[in-house]
Amino acid sequence: MTTWTSDELDTIGAAEELEIAPRRRDGTLRTPVTIWVVHVGDSLYVRSYRGRGGAWFRAAQVRHEGRIRAGGVEKDVTFVEETDPGINDQIDAAYRTKYRRHAARYVDPMVASEARATTIKLTPTATGV
Repeated sequence: MTTWTSDELDTIGAAEELEIAPRRRDGTLRTPVTIWVVHVGDSLYVRSYRGRGGAWFRAAQVRHEGRIRAGGVEKDVTFVEETDPGINDQIDAAYRTKYRRHAARYVDPMVASEARATTIKLTPTATGV
């Protein structure tokens, strides 16, 4: 299993936004969507602002693979759903801390149960760009 380097974690984790492009059934990449990303421990996490109805999230559920780009780092990744309540509590705190300068109308939905149910851990693949 491939892991993030410290530099990648720091760079992507510090980026304001991340572009995520899930793979289609045929292996091609969808058009990237810009979303928020947080760094917790040795992992990177994303959530769908629109919950399970978000188009990029639904697409990510097809192959659980895609590509991300943030802070000058571009990587192929695997999408792994994160359901551990303790980890999700840490992710909530990371969203609140990192994006606190944004209005509550943007941050609150990212820590609400609908978005929390879409928490995805981004795991780099060996074939990363």
